[in-house]
Amino acid sequence: MPDRSASDVWDATTERASEMASTVAEASRVTARQRVTDLRWSLPAVAQTAIGAAVAWYTATEIFGHPNAFFAPMAVIITLGLTYGQRTRRAVELSFGVALGIGIGDAIIIALGSGTWQLALVVALAMLGAILLGGKGLAVTQAATSAVLVATIQVPTSFTFTRFFDALIGCGVALAINLLIAPLDPVALVRRKAGPLLAQLADGLDVVARALQARDHEAAVDALLQARAIDDVVHEFATSVTVSVETARYAPLRRRHRDEIARFAQAAPALDLLARNTRVLARGVLRAVDVDAHVPSEAILAVHDLASAVRCLEEELLGGQQLQSATKSALRAAGRTTLVLEETNNLAISVIVGQVRAMAADLLRGMGMTPQESRVAVRQAAGEVAQERRAADRAQAPPA
Repeated sequence: MPDRSASDVWDATTERASEMASTVAEASRVTARQRVTDLRWSLPAVAQTAIGAAVAWYTATEIFGHPNAFFAPMAVIITLGLTYGQRTRRAVELSFGVALGIGIGDAIIIALGSGTWQLALVVALAMLGAILLGGKGLAVTQAATSAVLVATIQVPTSFTFTRFFDALIGCGVALAINLLIAPLDPVALVRRKAGPLLAQLADGLDVVARALQARDHEAAVDALLQARAIDDVVHEFATSVTVSVETARYAPLRRRHRDEIARFAQAAPALDLLARNTRVLARGVLRAVDVDAHVPSEAILAVHDLASAVRCLEEELLGGQQLQSATKSALRAAGRTTLVLEETNNLAISVIVGQVRAMAADLLRGMGMTPQESRVAVRQAAGEVAQERRAADRAQAPPA
């Protein structure tokens, strides 16, 4: 190989630096757009929290005459915050944790005084007490936090329920804002999370199909990594469904959306299974590529059909239409697998076939079918394809 000249090396280095600069610039633009989008979606939560904290403080200090009512705005901030998830549950856990932390803190500090070791004892007993009484997560944390505030900021000289009432005021204000005054739009929330999930699932399945067609190890690895990256999006969608169902159920202004939210709630478990099975399918494809298994074309087309079904599901679910196109694509994917089994009995390909059929059934359940109905539909689709193949073979057979 001839030596490269200094100018060639310089040109290659410059070209590589230019490519890296373009990549960084594009990433910066995407990040900036994402930050603006996140800011826009966070504004309602910020407004709710800020207004709620002010209202809770005013209510506790001016209406009920509680001085230094810091538990009231704190309860609003913890209950509302920047996330919409499980606000009702957070309010209940917060009230429980505050009551327990204040009670234990008051008892220990009044009996033993304040100090470093008393602080450690207060925190430990508050957390253990919350756990013993069945508290989890926020309840345990809030019990410890309340105990710390009692032991360090407002050292008690006698038992009082003022701080507990302040926390109840804050929780009440937060829930009133969340459910009665300015409830979130559950449809907008769940649509915002469903779109990216369905798009990533469809793209991931197409990547899996292309890797299988190319029999490329690196492409199969990339497909597996892409399938694994869907987990966070699945979690966000599941959380949005939980919040939307809660809002549509309890917020009077949002009850008219219950039927539409029910469609997303129905699809959520199936989409979670579909995401998991996409990873399993990607691992099966990687195995088939590594052992150089013969891959019938119908197997590749079946995976593309699954991707098409997910895209149809996205269009129809977000558009509020009947899920007819998605159903047809899912059944077509299941039907094609029958032809694959007729062409090969390779174990690696059989794993892919079984996974495609399972994912088709997942999609059908997400579109309203019961597990039994989805299994029957998949078997019928397979039987219809088998009959069509036999009819085609008879038509092509030479006369006796």
